[in-house]
Amino acid sequence: MKQIIIDGGKTLKGEITISGMKNAAVALIPASILCDEEITITNVPNISDKKALIDIIELLNGNVIEKEHTLYIDTSKIESKTIPENLASKLRASYYFMGALLGRKRKVEIYFPGGCNIGNRKIDFHLKGFQLLGATISMEHDKYIIEADHLKGTSIHLDFPSVGATINLMLAAVKAEGTTLIQNAAKEPEIFNVGELLNKMGAKISGLGTNTIQIEGVDYLHKASIEVLPDRIEAGTYLIIGSLIGEQLKIKNIIKEHLEALLSKLQNIGVLLDIHDDYITVSKAEFYHPINIKTLVYPGFVTDWGQPMTVLLTQCDGKSILEETIYENRMAEVPFLNKMGAKIEVEEQTAWINGPTPLIGAEVEATDLRAGASLVIAGLIANGVTTINHVEYILRGYERIVEKLTNVGASIELIDIE
Repeated sequence: MKQIIIDGGKTLKGEITISGMKNAAVALIPASILCDEEITITNVPNISDKKALIDIIELLNGNVIEKEHTLYIDTSKIESKTIPENLASKLRASYYFMGALLGRKRKVEIYFPGGCNIGNRKIDFHLKGFQLLGATISMEHDKYIIEADHLKGTSIHLDFPSVGATINLMLAAVKAEGTTLIQNAAKEPEIFNVGELLNKMGAKISGLGTNTIQIEGVDYLHKASIEVLPDRIEAGTYLIIGSLIGEQLKIKNIIKEHLEALLSKLQNIGVLLDIHDDYITVSKAEFYHPINIKTLVYPGFVTDWGQPMTVLLTQCDGKSILEETIYENRMAEVPFLNKMGAKIEVEEQTAWINGPTPLIGAEVEATDLRAGASLVIAGLIANGVTTINHVEYILRGYERIVEKLTNVGASIELIDIE
């Protein structure tokens, strides 16, 4: 097990460069399976999810060469093999191999995907879409078996604009016969990033960034390259940190349009922001106003920002309300924040945060990726030492988080324990 230990209360100055987007990279790597030649992916974040996906590609007879933040992936000889539980369960994004293998080989066998325990995240939308394309689905214990003699384009309406389902159905449809329409599609930047790669390979996808995506099936996908977009969730996390303990802290390599919902809330609170196209400078203000936040699908306030934002709300003068509308188990960090001195009450999926409250260092536990990030933020502003256990969750989504924070003045270290 790994721990992060933080001696809080340090002011952060300097520059933090945002890495490639986790949620895009974990879809782009499985998407490579659809290529009949090879692809190059640049700006890939060095996170633990990346290695798990590479392991699956190699299991399927793909070849991956990694140089710094670039992956060279040759899937010309890909095979459809059973993706075992020990690999599939490491991350939620293993389910993208469903759409990719179904599209390329017309058959996939994979054990249930894993990931953070943030709620009931069924994949019914994915499976129903595969069936509409012509696939049959069966289950053996904890394994899905999805296969089709051929795939035929169809109209698919998602009951909820799911990012995972939108991407997975795009992957399955690019080599289907005829035209596929995905209606009520999600609009997140990672969907655009994946669609951009597929189009560069020769796919015919239109409507990316809208709620209707049209896919004209093709027979062959050729070599291509793609750059992973900057991670808006990581950028938001560091902007929140800068709001609490920053002094002209510069957050570089951002796309400001991806951050508009967060920036609006930070400005309403009273955070000192200097916003440019590809960087933002953030400083702590003396006084913060309480606000209400409701998480929504993109371009609304992203659910992944909710847990880090909770810490900032503990330092606002008055009562703030955070309503989570996407997942039902997104507040696992609250008991630990209260242990550190916060005053947060939770009823179902709504949190009432009373502030400002000073936080005191304590031993806490990361229960999922963004809960872990919130505890890092709490530790950075707390008086005294905070020890965070089970930080493997955090390392799944934040590249070099300890190094990045150390470089701007934080007292933070990552250690291995027995």
